[in-house]
Amino acid sequence: MKKRSFSIAGHRTSVALEAEFWKALEDEARHRGVSLSTLIGNVDAARDERNLASALRVHVLLRALGRPVTSS
Repeated sequence: MKKRSFSIAGHRTSVALEAEFWKALEDEARHRGVSLSTLIGNVDAARDERNLASALRVHVLLRALGRPVTSS
C-alpha cells in the first residue's frame, strides 16, 4: 500500500492504494491531460457512500472493464 495526500475541494485528505491502482490512475490522468489531483477530485465528487479509496478502486475497475463511470 502506498499512501498519498491531496487537496480536494479545499481540504487535505490521504488515500492508501496498491501501487497498481496508483499507476492506473496516473496513466488515466496523463491520457486525459489533467493532474492526478483533478482526476481524484472528479471521482470524489461523483462517488456515492463509498469511501474515497474504494471509489478509486471501483473507478479503475470499471475503466479496465470498459464500462462507463460516473466521474469525468
